[in-house]
Amino acid sequence: MAYFFEEPSHTFDEYLLVPGFTSADCIPANVSLKTPVVRYNKAKGETCPLTMNIPMTSAVMQAVSDDKLAVALAKEGGISFIFGSQTIENQAAMVARVKAYKAGFVSSDTNIRPDASLKELVARIEETGHSTVAVTENGEADGKLVGIITERDFRMGHVAEDAKVSEYMTALKDLILAKEGITLEEANEMIWANKINQLPVVDKNGCLVAFVFRKDAAAHTANPNELLDSEKRYIVGAGINTRDYMDRVPALLEAGVDVMTLDSSEGFTEWQRRALQDIHAKWPNAKVGAGNVVDADGFNFLAEAGADFIKIGIGGGSICITREQKGIGRGQATATIEVAKARDEYYKKTGIYIPICSDGGIVHDHHITLALAMGADFVMLGRYFARFDESPTNKLIVNGNYVKEYWGEGSNRARNWQRYDLGGKKGMAFEEGVDSYVPYAGSLHDNVATTTAKVIHTMCNCGVLTIPDLQRDAKITLLSPASIREGSAHDVIVKNSIKAN
Repeated sequence: MAYFFEEPSHTFDEYLLVPGFTSADCIPANVSLKTPVVRYNKAKGETCPLTMNIPMTSAVMQAVSDDKLAVALAKEGGISFIFGSQTIENQAAMVARVKAYKAGFVSSDTNIRPDASLKELVARIEETGHSTVAVTENGEADGKLVGIITERDFRMGHVAEDAKVSEYMTALKDLILAKEGITLEEANEMIWANKINQLPVVDKNGCLVAFVFRKDAAAHTANPNELLDSEKRYIVGAGINTRDYMDRVPALLEAGVDVMTLDSSEGFTEWQRRALQDIHAKWPNAKVGAGNVVDADGFNFLAEAGADFIKIGIGGGSICITREQKGIGRGQATATIEVAKARDEYYKKTGIYIPICSDGGIVHDHHITLALAMGADFVMLGRYFARFDESPTNKLIVNGNYVKEYWGEGSNRARNWQRYDLGGKKGMAFEEGVDSYVPYAGSLHDNVATTTAKVIHTMCNCGVLTIPDLQRDAKITLLSPASIREGSAHDVIVKNSIKAN
């Protein structure tokens, strides 16, 4: 006979946090949203090798996570998982662009010879998007530096296209240089003291090593939570699948990816176990999450297979119709609670802490805090990020309102790039996602700042200063349908709901 769960599964909307004692020290300025991303031996006192400054990641979706959004989210302290439903080359290029976007010491991949024409220079700038170009004797990245040229040094249309770079560049003798070995702090001091926008760093032979840019120092001041690796580059993730991972993973690692995740609507499978074991055997230092699962059995299976973090959720996404199409899934709150208990039991047994990610089912900002209180270390969001300027989709006007396009990875639109299915006979593939619109919401920075402020203030109401404290001390109550209705505006006429005649 089939196994029947005694309790119904619940969504985040059916719960509320009950306030705890707020001490004088429990103020927003003292709250930390830092959270672990990958497994580590917590019992031995190890520190997690990869943490986030906010508990938010963007979903592995065409309509959400490209290199532009990855940079914007890393500036806020989270991680974007660049979508894998594209060619290996294109995905790796997106990862590489994120890693090259900002660093303390920026390797120059846009170089040119002094005898090159301005026409060649413009083509190089358009190709790379970099407006500061190193002029080296041989035009190579590690060539002997002879000057620098930027877009501001000439005006196309006012000079001959065949004019030489050497005629418009700032020559070596007029440049302020730093020697290899200088610290980032020292380099930034030189930039500010000399009122320059970029500082070339050269070796003892005068060959270019790197640039340090004024804008990077300013960006860090404006984004104190930005998530950087040991080389001061933005952290970025990527989604992979269980079919071409032996080709895709090395390309992503070469591009500099920090963490990957197997992307599937259901992760309790032999295919994910094989993928995790194959990847870790070939690339032992690679960090790979897996999922999705909704119960303890699924968690334990992926934990034993070597998953570095585990995603929770089947069918709870706003564009997901897996539950309708296949009748499979579980309420997101119930799934998060059970998997968190399994994670804690696994830690007690092994000393290994495996972070869990609640993926889907987040409708309101306070659902994030509930997911964290229920045990999630971080959440993964699709619809939330799809609404912003930085997402890769079109901004349109529909019925007089600004919207952005948003579609699921299980929709025909997402699958059109490579018409894949589960390997069955022709005609067996079907949609598990819809093509839709979401209300346009502006910039990622402004919205994430508001969302994290809500999480922080709610944590203060609960009397806690860290996410682990919230997981340990939170008090959560299940709501009746009547109390859910009571929680919204009721028995009044809201002013902005009245339309003028």
